[in-house]
Amino acid sequence: MRGSRVMLDRDLAALYGVQTKAINQAVTRNARRFPKDFAFRLTRAEAANLKSQFVTSSSHGGSRKASRAFTEQGVAMLSSVLKSERAADVNVAIMRAFVHLRALLATHADLMRRLDELERRYDGQFVQVFDAIRRLMAQPLAPDPPRRRIGFTAARAPG
Repeated sequence: MRGSRVMLDRDLAALYGVQTKAINQAVTRNARRFPKDFAFRLTRAEAANLKSQFVTSSSHGGSRKASRAFTEQGVAMLSSVLKSERAADVNVAIMRAFVHLRALLATHADLMRRLDELERRYDGQFVQVFDAIRRLMAQPLAPDPPRRRIGFTAARAPG
């Protein structure tokens, strides 16, 4: 929505184990922490488009205010202002993910720098090799293969 991937307040409420009202109150109380690129209210057109995508049966009932949408930064900020245990756990997980991602990016940048140095050192003798390595580095990582369960399973009674 609006060029960003977003999550709606009601979906985040379910994720954090709080009421949607609690999320919106936290945003109102901490308005400086939620600039327009972190969170925004849906326009009537956006809400109608969303409603048509989910084929809701009627417009009666529901929320009196338009839903609020949160970008990735808004979700991270929200986890730091909510007062639930689950929100605290999510906040810790987000911070750990950022640290891990930063370490991966630093490693990747270091590898690219070393690859450039090697290419200069060998005067382009291995251009095809270096190009192949760069193509491999540009590909997204494959997901981990499913792991086999370890342990015993309950034996079925003969039937």
